[in-house]
Order: sequence, then structure tokens, then C-alpha cells
Amino acid sequence: MGRLFGTDGVRGVANKEPMTADIAMRLGKAIAYLCRSHHGRHKIVVGKDTRLSGYMLENAMVAGICSMGVDALVIGPLPTPGIAFITQSMRADAGVVISASHNLYQDNGIKFFQRDGYKLPDEQEEQMEALVESDRLLSLQPTAEKVGKAFRIDDANGRYIVFAKETFPKDLSLEGLRIVLDCANGAGYKVAPTVLTELGAEVKTMGTEPDGKNINDQCGSQHAHNMAARVREYRADVGIALDGDGDRVIFSDEGGKIVDGDAVMAFCGREWIRQNRLPGNTLVATVMSNIGLDISLKEVGGKVLRTSVGDRYVVEEMRRTGAMLGGEQSGHIVFREFITTGDGIITALQVLAIMKRSGIPLSRLAGQITLMPQVLLNVAVREKRPLEDVSGLREQVEQVEKALGENGRLLVRYSGTEPLLRIMLEGPNLDQIRTWAEELAGTVRLHLG
Repeated sequence: MGRLFGTDGVRGVANKEPMTADIAMRLGKAIAYLCRSHHGRHKIVVGKDTRLSGYMLENAMVAGICSMGVDALVIGPLPTPGIAFITQSMRADAGVVISASHNLYQDNGIKFFQRDGYKLPDEQEEQMEALVESDRLLSLQPTAEKVGKAFRIDDANGRYIVFAKETFPKDLSLEGLRIVLDCANGAGYKVAPTVLTELGAEVKTMGTEPDGKNINDQCGSQHAHNMAARVREYRADVGIALDGDGDRVIFSDEGGKIVDGDAVMAFCGREWIRQNRLPGNTLVATVMSNIGLDISLKEVGGKVLRTSVGDRYVVEEMRRTGAMLGGEQSGHIVFREFITTGDGIITALQVLAIMKRSGIPLSRLAGQITLMPQVLLNVAVREKRPLEDVSGLREQVEQVEKALGENGRLLVRYSGTEPLLRIMLEGPNLDQIRTWAEELAGTVRLHLG
């Protein structure tokens, strides 16, 4: 078995290693064992999205947890940030999310939260991996009355809805706003429409009829153009597209133009600087965020700290530096004043609050950032060989970087969750950077495709 954990938990094709019921049960045993740090009953929250394979993995995970003498609190479909919130709120020892986020239904994944709602650190993932690969836990399984129980928590949705609404300013409502909401047939399909409707918005929904197989299928944040088309059709004020597990969001302005995470961080960051709510006037983004974000923040005395790709690394840097706002271009935005991880619903509420308070449409708010032309190519690879071993690639990279100088950026890296190599180029000339990106992709396909 290769390394289990990627940048965001364990992920793969459902019912094939490592995404099998056996591995899920072993992971359940491992997280339960690590949680047994004090006397008395222990409890772990288990939630999921709407994938067909979620039933299989959920039951296996619960079996593993209970077999180690820990109780499982089963909450069913709920966005990833909702599971982090419930974990913290119910004083559970850990939280488990069964989801492959924005991937199609054939895939699934498992990620873990600590009792404080933050994702497990690398060291604990390594401990779990060692436990999964050994038979050490077999001799530690309790018997008789010490075996764990499973409980269904029926009011988890309601708890999270109340929590999310509390993050919206109490002196405002969403009355008068027409919103197109795409829930990706995923984990937010019940809670997201309820939150917006109860705050007074007129909501036109999409992607709210999950059947186990249609999650992220031509809907949600990965296909936000469909949501944007509905915005134009309904003459809505804004469009909101969540991904399958509800931890990321992409917007459409009133004209049907896509507004990504970089634009959201720019105008939210600028607004929070004006309100003195951004410690050190600093936000955290990844190396994938457009350089236009740095320029926009600098105009109002702000700055951007950069991390590796992955919302967990953004959150780690936010905790290290005390930053309260951070995120990714892909729509993972973390408002740490409210929640410990990316939250599409809470991000939407902060954007809508700025729109309502200012009376400024989203198109003008998003205009506070001027994006440098950027090309992003995802190249399928059969193996993730060290890039320095790919013949000719290093030379090409050096030539492009020399040509760009200080007027752009090049990033070549493997995806942490998919068999892809990502090539990102920024520069003032779109045609030129597109040509360079295709040439780099050609080299990769030749040797790794």
C-alpha cells in the first residue's frame, strides 16, 4: 500500500484501494485509538456528502470506531464545515468527513478533524497510517460493555443552520435580493437554501435533488457557468455555486460574470481593512492565487502571505500568524472569526453582507481587483515521478522563468488529490503564456502521459 494521506485526507475511486470498506474500518479504528486520551466515554462525529458509496464507507467507519470502544455520532449529509462545527459544538474527540469534495460520484474520500474543529496535523495522519498498515490494534479491541455505540444526531442540520445565520450581521437581512443557488447535488442541498431563505432572500435553487450519482455532475462550483446562465435568465442579483461538500463557493455577478476566490478575498480583505477587522492588514493565499490579489491589497495598505496549495496549509499559516481571512482561488475561503475551515455558505453570507451594507453590486465589488492574465492546465499523468527526472522539463521551466522576469509567475506541481500535473502561468501577454503552457504540457504528456 502506498501513502494513504494526500493534501486533504484519503481519496480515491470508491471500492478500490485505498477507498475500500476495509480501509475505512481500519481508519475508524485508528482515529478512535488516537482519541482515547482520557477516562470515560469518547465520541467521534461522522458525516458525509451525498455519494452512493457514502453508505458503505460510513457503516465501515462507524464499525471501526465502535470496535475500539468509542461512540460514533452519525449525522448524515452535511457540508464539511458543518461537520467541523458539530465536532467542536458537541465536544466530540474528533470528526470524520466522508467526501471527495468536487470530484464526481465514482470517487470518495475521508478526512478528519480534531476536537477543536481544525484538520489533523501531518504527524497524526502519519500515526494513523502506521496503525492502518499494522495489526497492532487487533490486540487492543475492548469487549463486553466497553464496545462503542452508534447514535444518530437528527438535529445536526438545524444546529448548523442556526450557527451559519449567526455569522450574518443582525441589523441586516437579505430581503430584496434575488439569488440563484447551485448546491451541486451535494452536502449543502438542504441547509444552504434554508439559510438564505430564512434571512429573507428570494432563492432560485439548482442542484438540490441528489440521487447518489449526480453530485458535481455539470453543476456546482466546477461548472459555475450553468449557474451564471441562470443568473442572466432570472435577472438575479447574484449567483452562488457550492461544491459537493460545501467548503468552497464560486459566485456570478448580476451580469453572469464568474467571480472566483481571488476576487472575493480582494474585496472582502479591503472591506475588513477599512473596518479594522484584518489583523496586520494581512490575508493568506496560496501560490496559485493571482498576483492581482497582492496588488489590490497593497493599494489599501494590505499584504498577502503565500502558502503551498491546499486549504489546510492556508489555515495552518493563518493560525501561525493570527490572520483571520485566507483562502484559495478555487473558492475555499476561510473566515476564521467564525469557522475553522473553508465554508461556502458562510463565505456567501459575508459577500452578501458587504453587498447589502454598501448597496454596491457584485460586479463593482469584484472590480476592485485587476487580474493578471493566467493560464492553468491540468495534465493527466500515469505516475508522479520527481519533476527533475522528466527529461527537458527543467530546461523549459528555466527558459520561461527567465523570459517572465518579475512580470509574471510559473508554477508546476502535482495535484495532491488527483493523478494530474498542474501548470500555472501568469504574465502580461495571454497568447505567449498560453503557448508556453502548452509546450510544457506537451513535454509532460510525452514522458508521463
